[in-house]
Amino acid sequence: MPDTPAPHDAPAPHGAPAPHGAPAPHDAPAPHDAPAPHATPTPRAAAALRAATGALAAAGVPDAAVDAELLLAHVLGASRGGAQAAALRDDALAPEQLERFNGLVARRAGREPLQHLTGLAPFRHLELEVGPGVFVPRPETEIVAQLAIDALAVVPSGHPRAVDLGTGSGAIALAMATEVPHAEVWAIERSADAHAWAARNVARYGGENTHLVHADLADAAAELDGTVDVVASNPPYVPDEAIPRDPEVRLFDPPQALYGGPDGLDVVRVLSRTALRLLRAGGTLVIEHGEWQGEPLRELLTADGWRAAATHPDLTGRDRATTAIRP
Repeated sequence: MPDTPAPHDAPAPHGAPAPHGAPAPHDAPAPHDAPAPHATPTPRAAAALRAATGALAAAGVPDAAVDAELLLAHVLGASRGGAQAAALRDDALAPEQLERFNGLVARRAGREPLQHLTGLAPFRHLELEVGPGVFVPRPETEIVAQLAIDALAVVPSGHPRAVDLGTGSGAIALAMATEVPHAEVWAIERSADAHAWAARNVARYGGENTHLVHADLADAAAELDGTVDVVASNPPYVPDEAIPRDPEVRLFDPPQALYGGPDGLDVVRVLSRTALRLLRAGGTLVIEHGEWQGEPLRELLTADGWRAAATHPDLTGRDRATTAIRP
C-alpha cells in the first residue's frame, strides 16, 4: 500500500531559519542608491586653448594659435610663455577664468583687435596702452622710429629736439624719448580720444624730456620754429577709396588716422610745410607711408625744396618710410 504523502512543512515564521532542506527565501532587493549629482568637469587649460584656437581659425583670424595663447596669458596674468606652460601642464582653470577667456575669444572671433582686448600694444621695448579711438601701432612703424632715433642720436648737441606730428598713442615720440634720453621730444596730437591714450602712455614712460601737446599738426609748436633737429610722423596715408581688407583696421581703427585724401598724401602735404617751419637747416624729416607711395612722396618733398629724399624698406622689404633733409 503506498505511503501517505507527508504534509508540506509550514513556512517558517518571518526571520526564522528555514527548515533543513527548504529553500531560503530571497533577500529583498536593496533599494537603489540615489544617483549622485552630475559633477561638472574641471576646465583645463589645454582643452580651452585648443577650442579657442579652432574658433579663431574658423573666424579667419590670422595666427589664431598665437592670439589664443596671448588671450589666455592675459586672463592668467602671465606671459605668453606662461600660458603655453599652463597648457603643457594642463593646469586647471577657475570657472570665472574660463568664462572670461571664452568671452574674449568670442570678441576676437568677431575681429575686434587683440590689442583692444588686452589693452596693450607692444612697440619696441614699450607696452603702450591702447583702445577705441586710437590707432594701434604696428610692427612696421618700428623702422620709422629707428630712422628717427638714429638721426636724433647723432645730432651734435647735448639736448637735441624732436617732434612727433600726429603721435596717436605716443609710440614714435616715446621711443625717441626713452632711447635717446638726452633729447627733448614733443608729441603733437589733434584727436581728443587719441590724446587721452597718449597721455596715459606719457605718464607711464615719459619723463621731463617728453611734452604732449593737444594741437593740430598744421600749426603746432610755433615756439619751436627753426630749432628742431628731427621731425617724425606716421600720418594717415590710405587713399580714401582703398578700404583696408582687414576688419580689425576697417572697423576699429579711427578713420581720421587712416585716410589721407584721394591719393593718401593730403596730410603729408601739410606735414611737409610744418616740418620745413620747425626744423633747423640740416634737420631730418622721417615719414611713414604705404609701399606704393615712395616715389610720389619723394617728388612731393623735392618740389617743396627738401634735399636728399630717400625711401627705406621695412623688415618685410616693402617701402615704408621716406627721409629728407631740410635745406
